Amino acid sequence: MTIVSRWAALVLLLWPALALAEARPVWVQGLHSRVRLLSGGPAGEHRLAGLEIELDRGFKTYWRQPGEAGLPPRFDWSGSANVGEIRVLWPAPKRLEDAAGVSYVYGPRVVLPLKVRVPDPGRPAHLRLVLEYGVCKEICIPARAELSLDLAAAESPADRRLIEEAGLARVPRPLPLGGEGPLSVVSVAREPGTDKPTYRVSVRGPGGATLFGEGPEEWFVDTSPPRGDGAFTVTIDGKPKDARGPALLRLTLVAGADAVETEVHLDEDLTPR
Repeated sequence: MTIVSRWAALVLLLWPALALAEARPVWVQGLHSRVRLLSGGPAGEHRLAGLEIELDRGFKTYWRQPGEAGLPPRFDWSGSANVGEIRVLWPAPKRLEDAAGVSYVYGPRVVLPLKVRVPDPGRPAHLRLVLEYGVCKEICIPARAELSLDLAAAESPADRRLIEEAGLARVPRPLPLGGEGPLSVVSVAREPGTDKPTYRVSVRGPGGATLFGEGPEEWFVDTSPPRGDGAFTVTIDGKPKDARGPALLRLTLVAGADAVETEVHLDEDLTPR
């Protein structure tokens, strides 16, 4: 066998590995961080993907509701091809209280699972994302990254495992108010005699659990640490002047690796129902 034919045989032998390497998701370097898109393959009627953010030591980024300080991620998928609805799933955050106030954060790494609807499964599907996100140590700085991913070409068992174990496994489970189980939101009651709508939220769970409260867009909701009786206080600090009920209050209860999400509807006078 000649040297040329040996090289040709070697290239043919390595071609599948080389093609996979070229298709692997590429890191995009950002401000004190790096980000990439992951493809996890088919998932029922959707395709499973993920957004991974790694941060430099001591830095953090923010949940969908950043708290008193910080910038939530913003997603622009308009450049994608053969892609319909993209649903972002949110792993439970951590509560951080410092001189800037209370914020809800991720770090040093987070994987946001993505459920992607592909209108025509017989055609290639391509994700293109312009991501804006906050990166913070002492102060919060906006960061931006442009990412793209061919969903079919980049499929990898390792990526799917990462999306499932670091992402999906940490997404809170939906649970109705008063639902059964070791971790649940038991009741929500309006506190009388308060200037702002304030609620006592009773929970079932171990000590050290954390509650995160969210209202509709442009509402400001403050959630206390656990009170002495194990309950939490949720206060609506502000809302648009023209806001009218009923409104949706979303409560995320986190204890270690377990987390549940409960939705409570508030009537026009902001009482639970």
